[in-house]
Amino acid sequence: MALGDAILACLTERPMTGYELAKTFDSSIGFFWKADHQQIYRELSKLRDRGYIQGREVVQSGKPNKLIYTLTPEGRTALRHWAARPSTPPSIKDDLLIRLHALDSIDIEPMRADLMARLEHHRDRHANYERILKKRFPEGTASGVLDLGNLLLLQLGARHEQMVADFCEEALEALSAMSSKGTVVLLEDGKREGKG
Repeated sequence: MALGDAILACLTERPMTGYELAKTFDSSIGFFWKADHQQIYRELSKLRDRGYIQGREVVQSGKPNKLIYTLTPEGRTALRHWAARPSTPPSIKDDLLIRLHALDSIDIEPMRADLMARLEHHRDRHANYERILKKRFPEGTASGVLDLGNLLLLQLGARHEQMVADFCEEALEALSAMSSKGTVVLLEDGKREGKG
């Protein structure tokens, strides 16, 4: 997937300014596809050059004029073509996992601190997903295809963040048990408190 495809997908919701697109990335799409504001503005220019979007200038008094971007028929075709191709499962690149691989050769305390920080990060993200889900889908159901797509991706995000937070808790428990016993403790699936 390219950033341009993510921008085209955003513009299926409604016409937006570059600023609104950047804010949409910050608050929703950005959970799954990271891009800074400058990258978004550069990509908007490329999409315009390809004829996938058009910009309509809105004159504002006392402020700079703004461009509102709309998907063109060519842009909708490009989006459909991209969406028809099989997706590629993401590969994981995570330095925390490499540290776990080398656990017998590293200091445990920095590892524990890193796991604690990750635990808080993923708990915060999970809580954010849950807030968005409750706000946008108070009944837990979608009213249309667009809503269904957003509901499903928010549910996936919440589950992912909860799963990683659970893993961090399990890893911290295993490190604590190892430190107190001086031996390695294997985690058994479903044996944590509240899991089974």
